[in-house]
Amino acid sequence: MSDQQWHPPAPPASTGYGPPPLPPGAAVPPPAPGYGPQSPAGYGAPTGGWTPPPKPGLLPLRPMGFGTLLWAPFRTLRRNPAPVFGTGLVVQLASVVATAAVFVPFLVLAIGRIESASAADLDAIMAGTIGWLILLTLVPVAVGVVAGAFLQGVMVVEVASGTLGERLGFGALWRRAAARIGPLIGWTLLVSLIVLGVFGVFATIIVMTALIAPDPLTIVGVVLVIILLVLGLAVLAAWLGTKLALVPSVIVLERAGIAQSVRRSWQLTTGHFWRTFGLILLVGLIVSTIAQTVVQVPMLGGTILAVILDPTAGATYDAVTVASTVIGTVLSILVGAIVAVVQAALIAVIYIDLRMRSEGLDLELERHVEAREAGRPVTDPFAPVPTGEPTPTWS
Repeated sequence: MSDQQWHPPAPPASTGYGPPPLPPGAAVPPPAPGYGPQSPAGYGAPTGGWTPPPKPGLLPLRPMGFGTLLWAPFRTLRRNPAPVFGTGLVVQLASVVATAAVFVPFLVLAIGRIESASAADLDAIMAGTIGWLILLTLVPVAVGVVAGAFLQGVMVVEVASGTLGERLGFGALWRRAAARIGPLIGWTLLVSLIVLGVFGVFATIIVMTALIAPDPLTIVGVVLVIILLVLGLAVLAAWLGTKLALVPSVIVLERAGIAQSVRRSWQLTTGHFWRTFGLILLVGLIVSTIAQTVVQVPMLGGTILAVILDPTAGATYDAVTVASTVIGTVLSILVGAIVAVVQAALIAVIYIDLRMRSEGLDLELERHVEAREAGRPVTDPFAPVPTGEPTPTWS
């Protein structure tokens, strides 16, 4: 045996990647701050300050493309169908019941008076009946205004909460929307009064022209001028309707007044007019086409079936006609509820997307969801950005 003393082998040289290897028997150093205990494989696991990624909600937390915006309102109905469709159905039923409660007794009374009237009193009764009929049309219009405003508020709340991954029930949606129902009704009434005023002006012009200048050529000329004015007003209404489409969303989510909401809607749609107009128009065409198809096909089929079964228009013909009319009415209410929900949800989706593009709302929503999942206190992410603060923009 050699007299040379034995020495332990030297630790291997560093390869240049990572920390140098430890000599045999050396203690393992503690993990770096911010990481959890060492795993058996020697890798640290992140600890404090890390939270899971936000759960996916109704809308992606980023500015959306045209296709995503187009189908998002339909996803709103599919994601939370019971409260959303239930609200639309209540709104439709309220309008139908209010209309029937006003017109059915009036028509029964009016028909009875006309049938029992003498020849001398018939003209006066007919004039009074027409006057009352025009006046009573304001009742279902008023009910529709209130119901439509409430539906807009509910759908804004549903889209906003769905974007954050929340799923609210029927009662919660109604309570949140009811808190802003006053300004919503005020805005809807204002728009309705303007529309009725414009139509009233045109109707007055036509009637006065017919009374003052009954010459057919004069009447035709006035009608042509009115048609041109109506076309111009239609263009103006499309422009103003698009620029002010976001007013209900601002009223509900930002808790703003009517004047402030008008300014905010105008500001958010600046630079995005054609995109907003195209979405509203396209979704309106889609749902209207589907609604007309669903409602008209059974009624038309019922009429054809009635003629085939009873060409003499007897009892069978009447029974089939009544049945097809009832089915068509029920379908009209159900489809009308879906159409109203989709159109109201679209406005809320566009509002959120435009705030993502112009104010960086998507970043605020991500921070809100992460803080909520981590159990930290959160504030309202849809609160308006304070004036003067710089905000990120998206092209």
